[in-house]
Amino acid sequence: MAEAREHTLPGTRGTIVAREWPNARARYVALVVHGYGEHIGRYASLADVLVRHGAAVYGPDHIGHGRSAGERVVIEDFEDVVTDLHAVAGLARAAHPGLPMVVIGHSMGGLIASRHAQRHGSELAALVLSGPVIGAWETPERLLAHAAEHGEIPDVPVSPAALSRDGAVGAAYAADPLVWHGPMKRPTLEAFVRTLETVAEGGDVGPLPLLWLHGEDDRLVPLPGSRAGVERLAGSGGLTARTYAGARHEVFHETIKEEVFAEVTGFLDGVLGP
Repeated sequence: MAEAREHTLPGTRGTIVAREWPNARARYVALVVHGYGEHIGRYASLADVLVRHGAAVYGPDHIGHGRSAGERVVIEDFEDVVTDLHAVAGLARAAHPGLPMVVIGHSMGGLIASRHAQRHGSELAALVLSGPVIGAWETPERLLAHAAEHGEIPDVPVSPAALSRDGAVGAAYAADPLVWHGPMKRPTLEAFVRTLETVAEGGDVGPLPLLWLHGEDDRLVPLPGSRAGVERLAGSGGLTARTYAGARHEVFHETIKEEVFAEVTGFLDGVLGP
């Protein structure tokens, strides 16, 4: 596996810890954006593939996640998270001036990456979304409606079994002390609702090539809801869509992950050149 090192940055609402998987001979930079309740360390296998493909890889723990500051899993405004991500992008550009940058976002990270592309797309070469929270995602409004009726957010943590058909993935997730295993929190749910609307109204990503990956058996972020958002986001750069029969939410950790990795690197070769 590629060796990693950490950087600490002053974030918008507290200290942000970012991980770098260095590559002294990098030909591009990959910015990886993790999902809700987890941390960037879970993407070491993806980073290893990308480093071998020619990338220097960077990714933050979002505020309230992993080793970064903040109350656990509380995100009051996703615009701040996008600003923090852009600061990590700046760190990467300073180390690798002139190299093209691609952004790869999973789940909640797909929402953050999409908004980042709307705000900073002219600085990017490609966007990759995996199981993205975008378009019609009913979970936040359903949980908020339950809270309005019963007075509290229901305690429904992410089921490890929903992540992958590989049981070892769920077991590692359940045992990971940097993963949040409790209920979602009201400020974050409200921020999800607002940001889904912001991205829907924020326009497409113009000439930025977009790759969308999704498991067809994704019960956390169902495929049909994402499809509407992704198709709205895609611009003149074109949309490449790849769905995987039987795959669950985390296609980068699925039993067919090698096929998924090949899809990503093949797409990037088409964008950047081999």
